[in-house]
Amino acid sequence: MKENLKIATAQFENKSGDKHYNLAIIKQLAAEAAHKGAHVIAFHECSVNGYSFARHLTGEQMLDQAELIPQGPSTATLINIAKECNIVVLAGLFEKDDNGNLFKAQICVDKTGLIAKHRKLHPFIHPDILPGDSYTIFELFGWKCGILICYDNNVIENVRATTLLGAEVIFMPHVTMCTPSPRPGAGFVDSSLWLNKEANKQILRDEFDGLKGRAWLMKWLPARAYDNAIYAVFSNAVGMDDDQLKNGCSMVVDPFGDIIAECRSLENEVAIAELTADKLTKGGGYRYIKARRPELYKKIIGKDHRSEQKVAWR
Repeated sequence: MKENLKIATAQFENKSGDKHYNLAIIKQLAAEAAHKGAHVIAFHECSVNGYSFARHLTGEQMLDQAELIPQGPSTATLINIAKECNIVVLAGLFEKDDNGNLFKAQICVDKTGLIAKHRKLHPFIHPDILPGDSYTIFELFGWKCGILICYDNNVIENVRATTLLGAEVIFMPHVTMCTPSPRPGAGFVDSSLWLNKEANKQILRDEFDGLKGRAWLMKWLPARAYDNAIYAVFSNAVGMDDDQLKNGCSMVVDPFGDIIAECRSLENEVAIAELTADKLTKGGGYRYIKARRPELYKKIIGKDHRSEQKVAWR
């Protein structure tokens, strides 16, 4: 029987393009999580680089930001952090390959090196970023894990496919919420509020928890965990990401769709959840997956389809 697993999910305010600063915060939060007993800590999408600023960059500037994985310096630094803090670290960065192709990657490292790398399947922040072409499954402390980055999780087939490949825990790094959308109640949060966040604390909390932020997240994230009987480890930026204000709310959702840990401050923060194996089979999704009849819908789901992806705020 697998042992309980303590996973920390983090939120922090990154600085655009400042890898040295962002990696220093990652180290600080990793040390805090390890001190509190966490085996793993998960950070948000592009936590090494910052995210939204990339939409302003040229292709050449993107290549300057991107690194080879695992040969690049940021991967080496993350491995050193994992070693010094004795914790597994998941963090995101822009990747380039030997041919100059660009990807959005989330990597998992421990003190021995690179464990896993996932390339975002549905990237959109920069036109030169290519989509990944495979799902990612790996093992941590006897638990089967997967990674899906931000928009990957909004396409429900990705979560189900990752589950069917064996994932019991899916890491879901994001930089999301508080952006325009056709959905009612969506939109930016006034970034001037952040200039004096202590004085504006209640206003910010109300905005962050409303339909611009957390209330929208609650419409779909618990369902991904419940329907698939997996633990969803959601990580998100907080504060200013380029010119956009993000609301954090990093959390862990269990196979019942219940939040078992969440970052609730306006500061850099970690929240730690203890994962137990019994929930994997007690959750309703476990029964639903066993009851599937793929012969009814495999031709429907697998038929030819032209993918369209539109993002209103770009």
